[in-house]
Amino acid sequence: MQNLLDDLKELFQQDDRLMVEGSLLKSRIIELALKLDGDLIKLLLSHPRLRQHFFADVAGVVVFDNEKFLQFVSNKAFLPDSYTAFSNKIGLTDDGGRTYLSRRRDVVLAWPYKDCALEGGQTKEDAKRDEVFWNMTLAPDDIDRLLDPKVLTNFRRINADGERAATEIADSDNLIIKGNNLLALHSLLPRFRGRVKLVYIDPPYNRGNGSFGYNDQFNHSTWLTFVRNRLEVARNLLRADGSIWINIDDTEAHYLKVLGDEIFGRENFVASIVWQHSVQGKGYSGKFSLNHNYLLCYQKSELFNLGLLERTEEHNINYSNPDNDPNGPWRTGDIRNALYRPNLIYDITTPSGKIIKPPRNGWRFSKETMQDKITKGQVVFSDDETRLILKIFLKDQEGRVPETIWFGDEVGTTREANAEIKALFGDKAFETPKPERLLQRILHIGSDEGDLVLDFFAGSGTTGAVALKMRRRFALVEQMDYLETTTIPRLEKVINGEQGGIPKAIGWQSGGSIVVCELMRWNGRYIDEIQAAQAAEELQALWERMQEQAFLSYKVDYAHFDEHADEFAQLSLADQKRFLLEVLDKNQLYVNLSEMDDADYEVSEEDKRLNRMFYKQERSPK
Repeated sequence: MQNLLDDLKELFQQDDRLMVEGSLLKSRIIELALKLDGDLIKLLLSHPRLRQHFFADVAGVVVFDNEKFLQFVSNKAFLPDSYTAFSNKIGLTDDGGRTYLSRRRDVVLAWPYKDCALEGGQTKEDAKRDEVFWNMTLAPDDIDRLLDPKVLTNFRRINADGERAATEIADSDNLIIKGNNLLALHSLLPRFRGRVKLVYIDPPYNRGNGSFGYNDQFNHSTWLTFVRNRLEVARNLLRADGSIWINIDDTEAHYLKVLGDEIFGRENFVASIVWQHSVQGKGYSGKFSLNHNYLLCYQKSELFNLGLLERTEEHNINYSNPDNDPNGPWRTGDIRNALYRPNLIYDITTPSGKIIKPPRNGWRFSKETMQDKITKGQVVFSDDETRLILKIFLKDQEGRVPETIWFGDEVGTTREANAEIKALFGDKAFETPKPERLLQRILHIGSDEGDLVLDFFAGSGTTGAVALKMRRRFALVEQMDYLETTTIPRLEKVINGEQGGIPKAIGWQSGGSIVVCELMRWNGRYIDEIQAAQAAEELQALWERMQEQAFLSYKVDYAHFDEHADEFAQLSLADQKRFLLEVLDKNQLYVNLSEMDDADYEVSEEDKRLNRMFYKQERSPK
């Protein structure tokens, strides 16, 4: 076995993909093997002894024994490191480190926690850094309290008079929650289940360029799980007549459509809208110039009504009055039914007694409605009485049905959005803002004044800004640090009469208020301290405090840790941080509402009162 290990180590040094700073990447080797990477297999075939060991001849065809290879390189004897050895000794690594995590049969792609942050320690979506913590997996048995409603804290109200401590939470309040949006969504359920009219989200696009910080072989599957977990909760928050709008690009749009069909029902798909986000595309050699995103829209049920857009003369060019109808200009409409319905299959008798047979799927209207429209002159017979003509009169059109292509000059572009942010903050304060006119159209189509709008990827706050200006209520969720430097300051400016974006078009002046709060952290507090530590002495002091106050993983044998304390001290600072982060119980990052009265958490009486009000455990003001 040892000779094979040596052969593998020597062979793999020929592939630059498997090397970093002169060392082989075990996880990368396993990742490529799982993908049946052609170059990796060719490399193995080039070595006679490895070819004999990991390949079989089946009827003259050479077949790669992937399972055998993965078991071999997953063995702890292949490229062991000091951290893995230390983890094995104290019980942190499952199965003694013998089984690579991706091969575990008890781990499934149902990781509600894995996506608690875009990337460990990341504070901006475009930040580039190595994965330090969040890219981990919890098996289902490890997840028991994670999605329970959380205690909220640091309540404050912002209005035209400035910021002050919040003393009440009214049903009419706009809300911002700071914290992981999956956990925040579950905390919103008791208050807002079935009450949200419109959800708009602009999630990470998973382009593979660092905007979505998972660096493993499950990147695509993880992204789908990341989105699924949130969409399932969002669906429960929607009103029966509500809708959800998801901003996305080509990378995942079609997979998202399939996922959306599964969650919301294929029959509730409304449209895939193409938004021209750049008027002038960028040139790429040998590639199309992409200048659009998609908006996937789903309704909660058939009770959803699509709002109409304003009509202009160019939308009336198909209307005329060739027969001098006293009702004015008209155009023809389709009188056939799109899907077969037996109750719409019936004959129609013309004034001269001719019989007009129904189209294949039946008429568009019931027999009673059809007769009423014939009486009113909305449905007429052709001159030869062989067909029916549906007249749609211009005078009856209050607006126009939204189209599925939205041009940049109609709803804004990314350049316009960046200009809006720059006008507010003097420089580009956010990487990928959306233009206010885009959100204006979405909110116009899918909601009315006073309706509740939800955005749990709040970003720069465009949804909240437009909702305020259009007199909708909103709930926003954001976990990144720019919530305090961009999102909230932007909304403060709107409250005080900021006139950028859409105000001139809708007559916005000023007003409104916001209640801001955050998920109350417990184990989560230690994460910041661990990542901020600059020396091993700081980590040692923190570890002692964690043993007294934090909730730690049941997997760690702390008696064995003491026995191997010297080995821990020999680890690099990064690996010491990695250990402290891994031993934190991931179910206890935040304080659960059910434990709010536990004295250990030191929840203030005022926070308890406001939490009871938020969670409808006591009456809230109207």
